Amino acid sequence: MTDIYGTLGPSCASVETLTQMFGAGMTGIRINLSHAGLRASGDRISMIHEAARRACVRPKILMDMQGPELRIGVMAQPVEMTEGERVTFGKEGTGLIPLPSIVLEALTPGREVLLDDGRILAVIVSGDGSRAEAEVLRGGLLQSRKSIAVHGAGICPPTMTEADLSNIRDAAEFGITGIMQPFVRSRQDLIEVRQALQENGAACLELVAKIENRQGLGRLPELLKEADSVCIARGDLGNDMDLWKLPAAQKEISRQCLEAGIPFMVATQMLFTMTSSAVPTRAEVSDIFNTVADGASGVMVTGETAVGSYPVDVIRYLANTAAAGEAFREGGFDAMGLL
Repeated sequence: MTDIYGTLGPSCASVETLTQMFGAGMTGIRINLSHAGLRASGDRISMIHEAARRACVRPKILMDMQGPELRIGVMAQPVEMTEGERVTFGKEGTGLIPLPSIVLEALTPGREVLLDDGRILAVIVSGDGSRAEAEVLRGGLLQSRKSIAVHGAGICPPTMTEADLSNIRDAAEFGITGIMQPFVRSRQDLIEVRQALQENGAACLELVAKIENRQGLGRLPELLKEADSVCIARGDLGNDMDLWKLPAAQKEISRQCLEAGIPFMVATQMLFTMTSSAVPTRAEVSDIFNTVADGASGVMVTGETAVGSYPVDVIRYLANTAAAGEAFREGGFDAMGLL
């Protein structure tokens, strides 16, 4: 059976909504720890357990770590970035768009900067290591703590943060069943995470390696020796290559996982239009169907349930489409009962 994952967020932060989501087919849920730790999310996690109890479901609860993912800092208010205008990045507390020092040092003229999973694009015009000016090529509303990627910069932050270690220590108390490690770059990343799990009473957690860049893609065979499962995280992976090459990357990761006998899930924009629409597009349904027919053990939505308007309907479409993909995978066209 394909695992159906939602993501916890304001739109589904009630026992009633979560119960309906479990009833619609949700088998697991992702907790995004990029913005808050497990303890700060404690009340919402209690809701998950209560809703699962009511729905008679034993859920998988995955905590998505901060890891080496790069993000902008906290801003006083969102910034509207308009195409053709210039914006300035700086350190925390300067009143500019705040970035970590490790990113500022890499912002040299000509570098392209992708923000918020690539929705916003800018090119660096000037930079001195502590601040940088950029021209906006593709605009949008930028909010605090959104992702940032710098093409070709080779930025290499630590595998885990102090917040990650704290969350690992708290995992058992909150009933966490798995850990999603972002931006896995090498086998050593997973070895470090596995060691941290063992040293902090969390050795039983499933270790999910998120493939989100070409570095991880190129080293997938060695990663499969350390991971319990894989997540094809198409948001940042699509930022790190020409977007039209992303489907081939997904196919290749799927093939290698199947050959190695490692379960894999696929995430990002599976039902993106349902963030604001009551029904998905035909393309989105086909994407989910083909993902499952190709052997995925799980499918995951993120913003669709976290901040979208139709979290229960999202899960219903996701679960029903996955079930159709399973039927096709097992029995072919005749098993679909179309004729």
